[in-house]
Amino acid sequence: MEKNSKIYVAGHLGLVGSALVRRLREKGYTNIIGRSIDELNLLDQRDTLKFFETEKPEYVLLAAAKVGGIVANNTYRAQFIYENLQIQNNIIHASYLTGVKKLLFLGSSCIYPKHAPQPLREDFLLTSDLEYTNEPYALAKIAGIKMIESYNIQYGTNYISVMPTNLYGPNDNYDLEKSHVLPALIRKMHLAKMLQNGNWEAICNDFNKRPVEKVDGKAAKETILAMLNKYGISIDTSGKATVKLWGTGTPRREFLFSDDMADACVYLMENVDFKDILEKQNLTGGEIKNTHINIGTGRDLTIKELAYKVKSIIGFEGQIDWDATKPDGTAQKLLDVSKIHSLGWKEKVSMDEGIAKVYKQYQE
Repeated sequence: MEKNSKIYVAGHLGLVGSALVRRLREKGYTNIIGRSIDELNLLDQRDTLKFFETEKPEYVLLAAAKVGGIVANNTYRAQFIYENLQIQNNIIHASYLTGVKKLLFLGSSCIYPKHAPQPLREDFLLTSDLEYTNEPYALAKIAGIKMIESYNIQYGTNYISVMPTNLYGPNDNYDLEKSHVLPALIRKMHLAKMLQNGNWEAICNDFNKRPVEKVDGKAAKETILAMLNKYGISIDTSGKATVKLWGTGTPRREFLFSDDMADACVYLMENVDFKDILEKQNLTGGEIKNTHINIGTGRDLTIKELAYKVKSIIGFEGQIDWDATKPDGTAQKLLDVSKIHSLGWKEKVSMDEGIAKVYKQYQE
């Protein structure tokens, strides 16, 4: 990529897309374009193709997606499979039709089977059943991987798929119903800390910034307390706050700071082509599959360990309870990152440093 190449970041306002834009700008790229959902409906094939024909991007980073945690994935199953398939189909096909030089598609580590051996290697894809709660989303992302491979094989395109582990960072989604585990923990611990400290103004400000089920900070105190309680944040008569979390806390998860993820993606766009991946995997003479690249740290921790880490960084001094009647999800999802290491990239930001950065931004 040249520094003035036109680069389209699909989903540029989200956690992933905004990190990609930051990294591209840090590296001196000056011609980055993006469109909000109000400006471009990526679910509409004609609108998407018209955008590509008009703007003619040379490079595309496909970070636009409908995402959420275990509750959202299991509740909005139809939306998760339909919207993700539509978005990626429209962008990948429009990229082919308009001659995009290179495209990077971002998936998710949930593409791997529920009971696959750990750590998860790229060649474990499609070897057994998926985790039921996020199956629709995972199937959409698997379809994206196969679409990338198929377009490269049939049309000679230079498209790459990457599968990041669980991400966190600036511009994350803190919706208590639909967010992933780490941003949900940060917000819950923050609200519980404010509740225990009697800082009602801070709670109202938080609800004004991010209303919960349309309840904002102007609502009656009883209404806000009821909403906090619904999402596991409560205080007893002695003034001790408690955060109740889903499951047993025993599943293990790997996390990567979003700026590290963006650094990996830009590195791959600059240094690795599809043919390089084929040569690395020795796939030049046989079946071409599992060409996607895991992006992660190769290290994990339990959800319970994560919760207490967040509790400590935020300074919440109350109690954590676990609701074992709720689902845990997959027992472990640790990525094997030997492929991306062999391609020359490794993460830089520690988890404690990353969470502290995110919480500082959340407060601001």
